[in-house]
Amino acid sequence: QVQLVESGGGLVQAGSSLTLSCAASGLTFSVYAMGWFRQAPGKDRDFVATINWSGSNTAYADSVKGRITISRDNAKNMVYLQMNSLKPEDTAVYYCAAKYGAWAPTNYLYTYWGQGTQVTVSS
Repeated sequence: QVQLVESGGGLVQAGSSLTLSCAASGLTFSVYAMGWFRQAPGKDRDFVATINWSGSNTAYADSVKGRITISRDNAKNMVYLQMNSLKPEDTAVYYCAAKYGAWAPTNYLYTYWGQGTQVTVSS
């Protein structure tokens, strides 16, 4: 079956950097767009970043533009989220998701989800 497993979360200080990883299995990874979403306590799951099947196109939420970079390695079935200049408001559970076909910034269009990894940014 399809599995998406996130890793790399943790507790960091404001201004720090963190890289999240997502390992995909059970699907033809190279035909799926991948996305990262996050959910803070009591809030909706929000779009963070997405990348198309080849890695040639990316899109970001306005709140993270310039600080976060999404990338993928189709040979390893991996997608990454490099986060720099972290802020306390970045604190959330971060989820990796897969969507067949074109990328999209909308969570309900994604079919497969990981279990999430917690990122906590202290001030």
